[in-house]
Amino acid sequence: MIPIVTPTEMSAIDAAAPVPTDVLVARAGAEVAIAARRMLGGTYGRRVLVATGKGNNGADGRVAASVLARWGVRCVVAAPPRALELVAAAHGRSCAPWDLVIDAAYGTGLRGPWGADQAPQVPVLAVDIPSGIDALTGADHGCWPAAATVTFGALKPGLLLPPGTTAAGEVQVAPIGLDATSAAAWLMTDADADAVLPTLPPSTHKWRRAVRVIAGSPQMRGAGHLVCAGAQQAGAGMVVISSPGLAAASVSRPTETVARNLRPGRWAAAALDGIDRFDAAVIGPGIGVDATSAAQIAAFIESCPVPLVVDADALAAVAEHPDCLRARTAATVLTPHDGEFARLTGAAPAADRFGSVRQAAADLGAVVLAKGPTTLVASPVRPDASTRPAAVLAVTAGTARLATAGSGDVLSGVIAASLSGGAADPETLLSLVAAAAHWHGRTASCEAAGPAAASVPLLAAAQVGLLEAARIELARSQPDRRRP
Repeated sequence: MIPIVTPTEMSAIDAAAPVPTDVLVARAGAEVAIAARRMLGGTYGRRVLVATGKGNNGADGRVAASVLARWGVRCVVAAPPRALELVAAAHGRSCAPWDLVIDAAYGTGLRGPWGADQAPQVPVLAVDIPSGIDALTGADHGCWPAAATVTFGALKPGLLLPPGTTAAGEVQVAPIGLDATSAAAWLMTDADADAVLPTLPPSTHKWRRAVRVIAGSPQMRGAGHLVCAGAQQAGAGMVVISSPGLAAASVSRPTETVARNLRPGRWAAAALDGIDRFDAAVIGPGIGVDATSAAQIAAFIESCPVPLVVDADALAAVAEHPDCLRARTAATVLTPHDGEFARLTGAAPAADRFGSVRQAAADLGAVVLAKGPTTLVASPVRPDASTRPAAVLAVTAGTARLATAGSGDVLSGVIAASLSGGAADPETLLSLVAAAAHWHGRTASCEAAGPAAASVPLLAAAQVGLLEAARIELARSQPDRRRP
């Protein structure tokens, strides 16, 4: 996984580096120069403006300019505000005076505006983070939007949170000799997801990975169908669904799914009957938010002895009956979007989204998967004998194509199927939940999905159909592990 550290944590990592600062600056500047050469498509005769501040970020830029000059690039090095004046003066010219602008003005050291109102008319390469983007929150205080960013040692939260993620462009993490293994947050990759997701052993059978689903209602029949379809396609051998208030024959479900009656009213006890035979469960999508439903959902959550995914209407029930989580001994995964997060915790995620999600997991005593452009999965458990915060895993595999009705239902099914393969300890549980979210997210960009234009939504049913193709692409990320 790729480490993610806050500016404060990065300062401590810099201070603990085993080599002097000037060596780190030389390495960083060389990495920036290499990235600039790649963006320029060559070096001889190319022209570059390098905006350099007073700190290490500016020093990285000056080294990059020196390296590029040796390669034949004509570099102009200017500090703010002169660099801003040069960019402003270039506007309106028929021929741009530079082929590239390197933003080494402030990096993570700036948390406010610096006058970057006019963006260069040529591509920008940012050093560490676009100057003006808050490295902790991703807030934009005025920056030059970058085509690419070279950051050092670890990602910063602001590179993963909007609008910072858009302003940063394509992000490269350059290893310059910094040890970021102390990080408490990490970005999941294809290889990470493939390594942790369960596989089917030769001795498996349909009840080896069984999932119980309590979802859907007379008014929301499709929600349960999508949960079941996601779970089945993600590896559940047996899926049994009940929709409160619907006879089994009326429950919308895939052909291979078994339906059981669940009468309206006090249905929690009936839903728990035989639950020990299952390896994971999902509750919430499409059930309803009336007082009776909320009370029955809470009763089911409190007594369910298997790993449980709590989604949609069940999150509203938890907000009304928070004590239902405290009695649980099996793993619990809450999957809120921002509105549901606010209902659960009393407030929407704060600007420091990583810290906010981590705090929610600790307060609720459950794994919290906070949906968004960058999905964050937080553990309620701190590392043993450690002052480090509890872990947060970030997932960026999804795209705007997944912003469709029913997408969260499919995700809940995928998570439950993944949990049904077993999660013995908190670290494995966290990785497994994040891997399931990553897998689901990859349906939007796998080759079989076709052009990944954000303007073309990917319907929930199509996401289910693409899970197999997405899993194949995850496996391709580490072919060596799968060689005989």
